[in-house]
Amino acid sequence: MIEIDETTLDANETFGTGDSWRIPAFREPSEHVPATDPNFCFLEAPTRAILLGFAHNRRVYLHGPHGSGKSSHIEQVAARLNWPCIRLNLDGHITRSDLIGRDMVVLRKGQQVTEFVPGILPWALERPVALVLDEYDAARPDVMFVIQRLLEDEGKLTLLDQNRVIQPHPAFRIFATANTAGQGDVSGLYAGTQVLNQAQMDRWQVFVEFDYPPEEQEAQIVCNRVNTLAMSVSRDMVCFANLCREAHRHGDLSVLVSLRTLIIWAETMDLDISTAEALQLSLLNRCDPSERDLVAELYQRAFGEELELRQADRAIF
Repeated sequence: MIEIDETTLDANETFGTGDSWRIPAFREPSEHVPATDPNFCFLEAPTRAILLGFAHNRRVYLHGPHGSGKSSHIEQVAARLNWPCIRLNLDGHITRSDLIGRDMVVLRKGQQVTEFVPGILPWALERPVALVLDEYDAARPDVMFVIQRLLEDEGKLTLLDQNRVIQPHPAFRIFATANTAGQGDVSGLYAGTQVLNQAQMDRWQVFVEFDYPPEEQEAQIVCNRVNTLAMSVSRDMVCFANLCREAHRHGDLSVLVSLRTLIIWAETMDLDISTAEALQLSLLNRCDPSERDLVAELYQRAFGEELELRQADRAIF
C-alpha cells in the first residue's frame, strides 16, 4: 500500500486557499490518480470544502449548473494529492448489483464455477480511493438506499451474499455531484433528476453550491484551456455568456451558456474558424429558432459587431 505522508502539502501553497492546513497526501501517484491540469483555476470556497473531505473524511455534496466545474474540482484536488479517484455516473441503468456485486460464472483452472464478484462499492471501500458519485440526483431509489449505508458515521457495508461486513479503508473518501440540491428541478433544464430522500441528504456533512466563476476568472480559465485565444476576446465571450445567463434567468432564453460551452466555442475557434461561425456551431444551432435573434442581439452587445444569421437561422413568424 502507498504510504500517506501527512506533512507534505500545504493547502495555501498548493491551492491558494489562504489556509495553513496540512493536507494528507500520497507520496507517489498510482494508476487511478487523475491527470494534473497545470492550468486549472481553483475556486477558493469550493476547494476549501473539498479539502475538508480529503483531510477530515467529511462527506461532501457539490451541486450547481452543468459545466461549472464540480467534478473537475474534485479530480484536480485529488491529482495534486496523488489520491486515487474513481468517478461513477449514477444514471438510471446503474443497479444495486452493479454497486454491491453479483454471482457470476467465471473460469477457474479451466473449469466454469459460480462465485460472487464484488461490485464497485466493496472494491472502493477496501482501498485508499476517493469515490465520486456523479449525477447523484438521477439515481434509482433502490440504488440510493444502498449508498445510504456508506453515509453512516462508520460507513460499513454489509454483504449479505457473503455474510461479511466491510470496514472502510482509512483513506476511503466519498463525494457526490448533482445539478440540484436534492429538492428537484423546477427550471426544466435537468430532465431525469428527482427529489432526494431527505433522511439521506441529512447524512451528507458538507454542502457546496457551485456557480460559474467571476467574470475575470472565467475569462482566464478559457484562455488557459486555449492558449492561442486573446484575453480581450475571452472577456467578450464571457460578457456574452453572462448576458445569455441573465436572459435565461428572466425566461427569455432556454439554453444556459456554461463554462464548458465557452471552452468548446474557444476550441472551435482554435481550428481557424471565425468567432461568429464557431458560436453557431457550438451554441446557436441548438437554440430554438425563435431565440436566435435574441442571441444575435446579445452577441452584438458583447462584441460590438453584428452576428450574421442565415435566413434559415432566423425565427419565422
